[in-house]
Amino acid sequence: MKRLFTLMTGLALCSGPLALGGEATAISIATNGGRASSTATALGNSRSTAISGATRGGEAIANSRANGRGYGYADSRAVAVADRGLAISNSNADALGLYGGSAFADSESIAATIGGVAISNSDAIADGVFYGHATSRSYSTALSEFGFATSDSQAVSRGRFAGQATSVSDSFADTRFGRADSQVRVVSGADFHAQAYSNGVGMSISGPLRQSSAKVQAVSRADRFGRADSHATKITIRR
Repeated sequence: MKRLFTLMTGLALCSGPLALGGEATAISIATNGGRASSTATALGNSRSTAISGATRGGEAIANSRANGRGYGYADSRAVAVADRGLAISNSNADALGLYGGSAFADSESIAATIGGVAISNSDAIADGVFYGHATSRSYSTALSEFGFATSDSQAVSRGRFAGQATSVSDSFADTRFGRADSQVRVVSGADFHAQAYSNGVGMSISGPLRQSSAKVQAVSRADRFGRADSHATKITIRR
């Protein structure tokens, strides 16, 4: 995987200064018969970045969407890198803050492969209304070397009537000549001065001719000055 990380690091270094120039940034780099496609969409109070790189016949697709409404701010980042094989990265961040409420949504998706398939999806949704506050952070990473890796992460938070809700989701899938799947879904909701916190971590790693899977769900809801916390972790390693 050293070549894969070298390629990703080089791409990030050459594109970093450009990503700071605007709210929506799309960068595609293709060499040696590779195909790269990047789409970045930013609406309202948001920042969206999509970066793709492909070489030696590989195909990389990066899609990033960020939507910040009212007193909400959204930040979305999608990176796809393919040295042969196929890499697809989708990232979505949606934040809504209305009637004195505030919201923050942060989403990051990374898909990288050498001769295999890597698919990563990240979704962060935060709604804060009536002086409520919501924070959602979603991170997804799929890495494959001549294998098949899928990673799905979703964080949803809703704070209403001075409630505070926070959701953090982290999904990771990595395989070498095998298959690895990871799926994490985190939800939090708080109403009437309550506090809710949810955290979910899923990690799936497999070796040659092995298959691994991790599925995580964390949900917390609080009402009327209550407090709820939920934490869920699943790590599967098959070498």
